[in-house]
Amino acid sequence: MSELTIGFSASASRQEQLNELMDQIMGSYSVSDDEGPLTDAVEAFLRKQPHLTVRRHGDTLVASTDFGRAQRVILAGHLDTVPVIDNFPPKWLEPGDPLIREDVAAGHERERVIWGRGATDMKGSDAVMLYLAATLTDAKYDLTYVFYDHEEVAAEKNGLRKVVEAHPDWITGDFAIIGEPTDCGIEGGCNGTMRFDVITHGVAAHSARAWMGSNAIHAAAEILNRLNVYENRAIEVDGLTYQEGLNATMISGGKGTNVIPDECRVHVNYRFAPDKSLAEAKALMIGANAGAELGNGEHRATGGVFEGFGIEMKDESPSARPGLNSPLAQSLVSLVKERTGRDPLAKLGWTDVARFAILGIPAVNLGAGSPLLAHKHDEQLPESDLLLMADLLEDWLR
Repeated sequence: MSELTIGFSASASRQEQLNELMDQIMGSYSVSDDEGPLTDAVEAFLRKQPHLTVRRHGDTLVASTDFGRAQRVILAGHLDTVPVIDNFPPKWLEPGDPLIREDVAAGHERERVIWGRGATDMKGSDAVMLYLAATLTDAKYDLTYVFYDHEEVAAEKNGLRKVVEAHPDWITGDFAIIGEPTDCGIEGGCNGTMRFDVITHGVAAHSARAWMGSNAIHAAAEILNRLNVYENRAIEVDGLTYQEGLNATMISGGKGTNVIPDECRVHVNYRFAPDKSLAEAKALMIGANAGAELGNGEHRATGGVFEGFGIEMKDESPSARPGLNSPLAQSLVSLVKERTGRDPLAKLGWTDVARFAILGIPAVNLGAGSPLLAHKHDEQLPESDLLLMADLLEDWLR
């Protein structure tokens, strides 16, 4: 396979230039753990831009301007994708192609659509940010572009997290934009997330003599009962409404087809609104003093939804409040409202706005593509979304 080269024709239209970049990065397989080749190509592209200082940590790139401005804006996007589902390599769909979804075709009837893994989450925004990195050679703010790895997996592997820990001076600014898909509107803050196993124990025995044992899978029925009766809430925070969610996402147990299982694990994901801290959310699930932390094994829930069951924490990330109070955020909200008619919405998934919130940097989500299509097998993006996002950010930054 030939080495990927990123670039665009200087004589092409802006839409064509954006499409070129999109085509190139979409054609690079970059499922989490395999971002390296795409990172290499992005690095080579950024280093060709004389106005940028480019640094690399692992597979995360940080490219910064030094215009001497009083304020700095960070534009961040992850290069990895979730695993493919028969949707790689990508392809451009011409108007009328039956693979174009009806909800995408509506309002985009005469447009080409790019189909494939990562189209909305979030290579569309990555393409726009690469375009801006090359073309915004002067702006009213200094700019830092961050292209990072391992966003789609456990937080401990997140490239932005690692570069913040190793080089905090690289990630400084007054405002940040995360290019997660938002249909080019603004989505403020994000729900927090935690994942943990809820565990039952039994006693192994031959299934022909089940009375000699205790069935851990049967005991897990109570875990499912508690999940079924739990009422997920919609919670308003600073004018935006965040929908919470508590769900079992995997279940495992048993060691043989004729053995009474001595353990069963129900993997649970809790998405919690930014009205509560990570510690408060954890207390609602397992009690305030359960002692269950990442990497410290199984502990008994002392309260909350899963009181009495064993708990092993697997992943956790804090929520973030909307972050729309800063003057920079308000000016961007006004521009997006003027151009698109859209008011800010709540971001229901977790994003790295939470990481910027910890750093004290106000941040919002704004990106090309529909968030409803992220991770779907027919992920796709109309080409005009690229141009709309580029127009919005260019006009706001100049």
